[in-house]
Amino acid sequence: MSEKQSKKSTGRGGKREGAGRPAGSLDKGNALIREMIVEALDQAGGVEYLVRQANAKPAAFLALIGKVMPVQIEADVNANVNGSISVQFVKP
Repeated sequence: MSEKQSKKSTGRGGKREGAGRPAGSLDKGNALIREMIVEALDQAGGVEYLVRQANAKPAAFLALIGKVMPVQIEADVNANVNGSISVQFVKP
């Protein structure tokens, strides 16, 4: 096999250290869109506008909250929990 053939890349060289965008960073398009949304919210009235929308359209506002709230939950799994749960079944 010649030297030229042995150096041919198949495009499957694997992950290269430092290649690509860092994890969690936004590309330029998404960053620009977010800046535009923040500016539009500011011009619409900011917090007061969001309060009006929460009162006028609570389902849409709660959907927005579900998308922007962090999913991560911090809890101490070694904490002592004291309490009880009782269930009663009643015949109709």
